[in-house]
Amino acid sequence: MEDNFKQNERYLLAKKRVKSIRGFYIHLFVYFIVNTFISVQIYMHNDGEFWRWENFSTALFWGIGLLAHGTSVFGSNLIFGKEWEERKIQEFMNKDKNQKWE
Repeated sequence: MEDNFKQNERYLLAKKRVKSIRGFYIHLFVYFIVNTFISVQIYMHNDGEFWRWENFSTALFWGIGLLAHGTSVFGSNLIFGKEWEERKIQEFMNKDKNQKWE
């Protein structure tokens, strides 16, 4: 019974993870489609003034949001992941073992 519960819990966590990855890829796809459309429209209607700040501010700020979304999906354990936690725990345990408590 308990194995079935753990199996179901793991399934739900995996399903949630797949849903978040899918959401990121949809976000990325929409980002490229919309910003490509905006860039083409600006290029066609701005006679020689394509490389201006106003033309790319949407892509820049939306790109920052997309980067944050990607970090939340793929990079949440990038710096302080499980391996880092285990190394720190072992480091503190070894440090405490070498100290004499009186």
